[in-house]
Amino acid sequence: MVETSIPETMGCWAMPAGNFDSQLISVGMAQWNFGTGSLQPVLTAWRGQFRHKRDFKRARDALAPSYGKLLFSKDCLAVPVADKCRAAILAAEDEKGRLTPVLAAELTALFESDAMLQVQTDTYIALLDKVRLDLLRVFPAGPMTLRKVRWAIDTRVQQGFLPGDEDIARLRAKLAAMPEAERWPRLRAIFDWYGALARTIDQDGISRDAAWNVAAWNCLIDAGRVDAEQYELMSLTFLRSRTAIGNSGRWQALAFERRAKIVLGVGSVSGVRDGACPAA
Repeated sequence: MVETSIPETMGCWAMPAGNFDSQLISVGMAQWNFGTGSLQPVLTAWRGQFRHKRDFKRARDALAPSYGKLLFSKDCLAVPVADKCRAAILAAEDEKGRLTPVLAAELTALFESDAMLQVQTDTYIALLDKVRLDLLRVFPAGPMTLRKVRWAIDTRVQQGFLPGDEDIARLRAKLAAMPEAERWPRLRAIFDWYGALARTIDQDGISRDAAWNVAAWNCLIDAGRVDAEQYELMSLTFLRSRTAIGNSGRWQALAFERRAKIVLGVGSVSGVRDGACPAA
């Protein structure tokens, strides 16, 4: 849970964000948001903890006196959110999609309250059960390593699901038939794809990372520090990252570098660098 929250909220339980990525509002240790419909169940679960409606209203008004009624309105709890809710939230953000200080403070108070901490924990545990089923499907023969678990959690948190069975079967067939001489050039080509994508005009969140990552990851190949499990996971990462569709693919490079850092143990995400290659 801590590792998930660091790239999303810098380790905080709340850290609300506005519509900069077209998700309207993102908040919580896994950045649940209105855009994908992941925030509505969290808000509904918090409301459901109260036995009496008056207790819910009292707690809501204490934590979010200005925006509580809006956040818990029927329009905002709908999936997708209704136009009335969307318009009201956008009115509480600036032209760059940043939340007003009042709305940000009220979301922080709500998501750092004891009851909401429990809801976030319960929601994350439910996510882990889905990840367990994902791992059994994608890696039926095992073994279930910590690297695979971390990779699967991040993929599901960010993109909702892991690659489908048909795509995995096609990829593994190609990997099995690939001549040994093509092995490392193929992986370098994936790194080249990421590097080229990062240099295009409409990729965000990677300006401090891409050049360092490409150099460090290629260095790992040169140093013989990519094992068979990492190779397959990098191929699966490429498979899923190239289908990241938010803002018409605006975050594909970021999605890739997050998973690559987990898989390779070396990488830079949001300017935070972990690990290194001896020659880098």
